[in-house]
Amino acid sequence: MDKKCVIPIGPFHPLQEEPEFFRLHVDGEKVTGVDIEIGYNHRGIEKLSESKTYDQGLFLVERICGICSCSHPFAYVNAIEELAGIEIPERARYVRSLVGELERIHSHLLWLGLAGHFLGYNTVWMWSWKYRELVLDIFEKISGNRQHYGAMKVGGTRFDITGEDIGWIEKQLDELLPAVDMFKGAVMDDPVIHARTKGVGIITAQDVKDYGAVGPIARSSGVAIDVRKDDPYAAYGLVDWNIVTMNTCDVFGRAGVRILELYESIKIIKQCLAHLKTTPGPVDLNIKDIPPGEGIGRHEAPRGEVVHYVRGDKTNSPTRHKIRAPSYMNIATNEKSVIGYNVSDALIILAAADPCYCCTERIAVVDAFNRKMLMNGNDLIRKSQEKTKKLRSRKFGVSSS
Repeated sequence: MDKKCVIPIGPFHPLQEEPEFFRLHVDGEKVTGVDIEIGYNHRGIEKLSESKTYDQGLFLVERICGICSCSHPFAYVNAIEELAGIEIPERARYVRSLVGELERIHSHLLWLGLAGHFLGYNTVWMWSWKYRELVLDIFEKISGNRQHYGAMKVGGTRFDITGEDIGWIEKQLDELLPAVDMFKGAVMDDPVIHARTKGVGIITAQDVKDYGAVGPIARSSGVAIDVRKDDPYAAYGLVDWNIVTMNTCDVFGRAGVRILELYESIKIIKQCLAHLKTTPGPVDLNIKDIPPGEGIGRHEAPRGEVVHYVRGDKTNSPTRHKIRAPSYMNIATNEKSVIGYNVSDALIILAAADPCYCCTERIAVVDAFNRKMLMNGNDLIRKSQEKTKKLRSRKFGVSSS
């Protein structure tokens, strides 16, 4: 490209996990500006929730996101239980946190695979998705579903985890741990990945505060915020774990935080399993009626804090239900992180925010003057992978074959 162009990315693209539209303004290979448009995925869920009972609404909000399908029900039950003043059984606390951390692992592994693919590391992609299957197998065994597990219920959980399943889950986690070590070594120690991600897509701690960014984006900029620690719920205040932070403020830091959080999630799950061996039931209080009132529930989803506000009367349905997803806070940081970098870096920078996923690709480089398409989505992925190959060849003498 030798003149100013506009590169539209979205509203549907494999790296964007929900519809959102980025219009990159470029001068040659350099990104000089970005316009961000959201709102394509408005499905009226908040209004639809008002026509459902609280219990029916849990299945509705579970469909907000196909990847972290537990995150919204988790925050929703927290909101309803605050409204009603409900304290759930201790055993249910461990089951909830276990499900939440399993979801964090499979979400982070999915992101790691996509990031590896777009950098030209397809082995990382295939291996991370292979070991993600171990987690999905656990979900299938304990809930009957690999996605949309239906775990959360007002007053507890819809299923328990038996002694036989506890031992099997521990074996699955033992098999997963060496794979996490492998990913840590592959990503954290690879000089080419360092060259592609370090100093790229900078978001400072002040940027995090200015934009209200959450989750791994905030923690990779040294901002140690995490709802599980700041306002403990479920079993997060009953087990030992640490907030993972890095201070690199770049794409490398966002990858590093997600990989290191895999260890913390496994540690939390193992402690929950240990407590389930000795903590008696039940896991459900069988709550039938919710009194009038209002409540706020929060959960640290894989992408950051998700918030649900609910207000209800005596109808056993919410009269107002407001939802704030983490991507809503994080997407706007792209106007800080992507400007000034090359087009070949733009995809991985946008992906590092880990916006929610949609699997239809519509991407092209269009000449702003004559509207002629110059490159499609595959061309942009090829440019990103070619940059990695050039770095390996020029700086490290590694063959690009």
